[in-house]
Amino acid sequence: MALFLSTYTNKIDKKGRVSVPAPFRSALADQLHHGIVLFGSNQHACIEGFDWAKMDEIGTRMDHYDLFSDDQDDLATTIFGESVQLFFDGEGRVTLPLDLIEAANISDKATFVGLGRKFQIWSPDMFARRKEQARGAAAERNLTIPKVGGAS
Repeated sequence: MALFLSTYTNKIDKKGRVSVPAPFRSALADQLHHGIVLFGSNQHACIEGFDWAKMDEIGTRMDHYDLFSDDQDDLATTIFGESVQLFFDGEGRVTLPLDLIEAANISDKATFVGLGRKFQIWSPDMFARRKEQARGAAAERNLTIPKVGGAS
């Protein structure tokens, strides 16, 4: 699975095309589907992004719900029903759908934020506020990275 790191801000052209950061594209190079999957965040005014393998994993995790349960239906509608699969053009760009651009309050620039196995796309100004909020919350709650397998 891809690992997304760092923060990049790129211009969006009038057609909604934006260059996906080269390190993100490199992380996706070994994927069968050369592109990304996007959907609107349920937590923030941004766009969530994944590689195809992560979306497949989410699908497998969704199998733990009863196929006809309200919980499964609500999550599947929110995640899969609103997802778009975008492929890179020859210049490493994707065209962001207008509904996602509007939901994230993005105009002429998009900030790509690596979050490990996923990434987010933000309005640069809104991400600056989010970054400060996240830093403050992590410090306030004294968050640390969990240990693997409970090892000391």
